[in-house]
Amino acid sequence: DVQLQASGGGLVQAGGSLRLSCTTSGFTFDDYAVAWFRQAPGKEREMVSCIDTFDGNTRYSNSVKGRGRFTISSDNAKKTVYLQMNSLKVEDTGVYYCAAYWAGRTVCGLRQGLYDYWGQGTQVTVSS
Repeated sequence: DVQLQASGGGLVQAGGSLRLSCTTSGFTFDDYAVAWFRQAPGKEREMVSCIDTFDGNTRYSNSVKGRGRFTISSDNAKKTVYLQMNSLKVEDTGVYYCAAYWAGRTVCGLRQGLYDYWGQGTQVTVSS
C-alpha cells in the first residue's frame, strides 16, 4: 500500500523556522512526484511546492515563491521529502499535507488533481 506520513509541524513564532518531513512507502520513489499542500482555516487547500524525486527538479507556487522562504528537497535513500520553512509568517498557518502521484520521471505538476495519494497532514501554527 502507498503510504505517506507527514510530520514536523508545531507552534512557532513569526520569523521562526520548521522542517516538515514526508516519509513514504509502498511505491518506487524515483517514479513519483511528491508535493506539499496546505490548508489555512476557512480556506481551500493550496499547492505549496513539488519535487520530481528522480532528478530533484522543484517547483513552487506563487504564494511561496521568492525570497527562498520555503525549500523542498528529498532524500531518496530514506524515501523522504522535506519542506524547510524559514521566516515563517502568521499567514503560513494551516494544515500541511504531502501527496504523491506517478509522474514517470517527468517534471512535477502543480495541479492538485494530479495527486492520487495523500498523507494525513501536520499542523503548523505561526504566532505573532
